[in-house]
Amino acid sequence: MSGRVYHLHSTLELPLEDVFEYFEDDPRLPGEIEDIDITRRNNTLIVRAVATEGTVSKYTPTAQLKASVTEVRVYEEEPHRAGGPPAWGEEEEEIPSELVEFAAFKGDRETVLQNTALQYQMYEVLCDIARLAEKGTLTAITEYDGELEATKIVDGEDRPASVEVVEGPNAAQNDQPGVNWRDNKFISG
Repeated sequence: MSGRVYHLHSTLELPLEDVFEYFEDDPRLPGEIEDIDITRRNNTLIVRAVATEGTVSKYTPTAQLKASVTEVRVYEEEPHRAGGPPAWGEEEEEIPSELVEFAAFKGDRETVLQNTALQYQMYEVLCDIARLAEKGTLTAITEYDGELEATKIVDGEDRPASVEVVEGPNAAQNDQPGVNWRDNKFISG
């Protein structure tokens, strides 16, 4: 099985409790991942792949997902009043709320998905987590068995995505010379 993650950007946020429940419910993990090791260090959550025996050397660092943990005050819906807003001098009813810890998988590939061994497999795990998130977007360009694939998951739902090659890597050299930094009149030397 081959697979690479070329581009990844994530703005996913979901309750920390949902992340733990997902892994406690014995999710379907890619074959090369035997288990998941979850560590919390202060306000950082690290979800590390434990490789199936014989897949990767035991001294090779396996891919891990990294999220920041923040507390957010979540309010219940405002109570509906028949008479509208409170009259002058009346006390406003306090809206019930609670502090909820959220895991924020935010950033680009190197920030959210670290280490290369089993990176594609952990990307698949991240996609499953993205489908649980009610808030945020995951976009990615990956390669699997020689085929490029675009992924876009918005607020927990898969959306259509495509890869479009607009310019080859050598096209800029042939057609447009770009900026000649050596003979640039705006740079004094």
